[in-house]
Amino acid sequence: MTGEKIDKKIFEELNFIKKQLAEIKEHMVDIDVLLTSEEKELVFRSFENEARGKLVPLKKLEKMKI
Repeated sequence: MTGEKIDKKIFEELNFIKKQLAEIKEHMVDIDVLLTSEEKELVFRSFENEARGKLVPLKKLEKMKI
């Protein structure tokens, strides 16, 4: 292979890799949007506490000056 052919082949391979990388990035999941099982449990309990009226508003906590 001549130098030009090698350069062309490398350029084609790099373009192919760049396209694949862009596709991978497009389909990646943002790890910050996933919840652990512990976090899911906390969210679930929070909804239960809200439904039962057990939550304390922030303003009330601020007035308590804990």
